[in-house]
Amino acid sequence: MVIISEYNEQDDKPPSSSPVSPKPSNETKVEEVKEAKNATNAIEENKKGLLAPNIGNGLDLDNYSQDQSVQEVKEAINTTEAIEENKKGLLAPNIGNGLDLDNYSWGQSLQEVNANIPVPQGTKSRFIVCDIKMNHLTVGLKGQPPIIDGELYRPVKVEDCFWTLEDQKSISVLLTKIDKMHWWKWVVKGEPELDTEKVEPEITRLSELDPEIRSSVETIMFDQRQEAMGLPTLDEMQNQEMLKFIMEKYPQMDFSKAQKS
Repeated sequence: MVIISEYNEQDDKPPSSSPVSPKPSNETKVEEVKEAKNATNAIEENKKGLLAPNIGNGLDLDNYSQDQSVQEVKEAINTTEAIEENKKGLLAPNIGNGLDLDNYSWGQSLQEVNANIPVPQGTKSRFIVCDIKMNHLTVGLKGQPPIIDGELYRPVKVEDCFWTLEDQKSISVLLTKIDKMHWWKWVVKGEPELDTEKVEPEITRLSELDPEIRSSVETIMFDQRQEAMGLPTLDEMQNQEMLKFIMEKYPQMDFSKAQKS
C-alpha cells in the first residue's frame, strides 16, 4: 500500500524536464496578427512590383534614396527634350540670330548676314581666299581646303558684299540679302539648320529702320506668332476677307473650289 501511494504522488507531479509555457495574453495575440498582416501585405505589394514610400515619400534603395534623385530625373527630362529637338534637325539661334558652328559662327538681320571665321593669329590678308558670288560663297586660306564652300541659302547682292581681316585672327564676311523678307536657315547648303521660329529680332531697333523694312519686319513677326498659335497669316486673312466679300457680292457663283484651296 505504501508503495502505491508513493507512486501516485510522483505521477501527479509534472516532469522537471518539460516546463509548462505560460498562455499568451490577448495583447500578444493582437500584435502577432498585425505583424502577420503586414508581412502578407508586403508580400502582395512585392508581387505587384510596388514598394511603400519612405518618410520623404520616396524610396530608400541600395545606392541612393529617391528623394536625392529628383535632380537626376529633371536632367534626364531636359536631355530627352534636347534629343527630341535634335531629331527635328533644327537648332536654336545664338544671340545674333545665327548659329555657332565648329569652324565659324554667323548671325543675321533681315538685311544682311555676317560670318566670322577664325584663322591662325598673324594671318595676312594676302593669304586669304574669299570668293563671293550671287549664289555661292568660298572662304579659306591659300593652299588649304576652304573653310566655307557651298551654295548660299538665298541670293546676295554681290556689289554690296565684302570681307575684312579682323586683328589678323578672324575673317569677317558681310553678305547683303536680296530678299529682305526672310530669315536664313543656314549660310551654305549642307550646314546645320536654324530654327527660324525662334529668331528674335531686337524690337528696340525697329524704330531705326526705314518704313518699308519696318513694315516687313512687323509682318514677319506677326505671321510667326500666328503660325505658332495655328492661326492664319496676314496674307491668308486678307485672302479670306476678299473671298468673303466676293461671295457676298456674287452669291450665284460657285466658290466651292476656291474654299477648298
